[in-house]
Amino acid sequence: MDNPSWDLYRSFLAVLREGSLSGAARVLRLTQPTVGRHIAELEQSLGGVLFTRSPSGLVPTQSALNLVPHADAMAASADALVRAASGEPNEPKGSVRVTASEFVGALVLPAMLASFHEAHPKIAVEIALSNRNQDLLRQEADIAVRMAEPTQQALLAKKIGDVRIGLFAHRRYLKRQGTPRDLGELVAKHALIGFDRDTSALRALRQTGLPITRDLFALRTDSDPAQFHALCAGFGVGACQVGAAVKVRELAPVLPEVFSVRLGMWLVMHEDLKTSRRVRLLFDHLAASLAIYAKMDRAGAP
Repeated sequence: MDNPSWDLYRSFLAVLREGSLSGAARVLRLTQPTVGRHIAELEQSLGGVLFTRSPSGLVPTQSALNLVPHADAMAASADALVRAASGEPNEPKGSVRVTASEFVGALVLPAMLASFHEAHPKIAVEIALSNRNQDLLRQEADIAVRMAEPTQQALLAKKIGDVRIGLFAHRRYLKRQGTPRDLGELVAKHALIGFDRDTSALRALRQTGLPITRDLFALRTDSDPAQFHALCAGFGVGACQVGAAVKVRELAPVLPEVFSVRLGMWLVMHEDLKTSRRVRLLFDHLAASLAIYAKMDRAGAP
């Protein structure tokens, strides 16, 4: 048999992600028998079983798991090809894919992208939210917003600035519980919002001088947007990017003279995309908008 086509691998990835032939068929807009045939053809071509049946659905074998990084690379290349073909390089038209952390992608970028869309309505923007750094060299995205300096070659990186992180709480919570006067009182008497299993985040907090352990958090989640919404709901005190917190009038700073962290922010794209007008337009727009965001202080002014 000839080498398996991309259609077979696309169905393989869909079954892997959805856990069933029917779920994969819905995502791919194919019939279930077609997806089943694709899996059977791929198994025949590779000479091994890719999925076994269980009460919860189809479970990938080790052979299937070994294929995942290679199939993901094929999927990223296929998506990049579609984006590249969506418009001419010198025209403000087509698709651009942006990757960012869950917090930045969900709470910071939408307003910036709305103003960009008003100016360039023919450019479609795709947002990939992930707290892992997606690989621009593998074309998983066109533009990345990163909170760590990129080290890969063949990337164009622009330092946006240092994003400030402070402690905040809802004014209703502070009215009920009082405002802590120092770190000791904060830890001893207040409901803290923090991380669950993200040990790197805990280490970063300890470097600021906070005597933090996981057990001190009254609410534990590794989702930054969930922490932010808990703050807005008045659950307790938590860390938040200042630029996002100052947009919520009911959030008040807590111990600003004691707790202050700065994280670098970079905007990155592959150097091969610098001649694409739609990518460059969005890159420049985000660079300007994020620079204003990074300079926001606790009074809401840049």
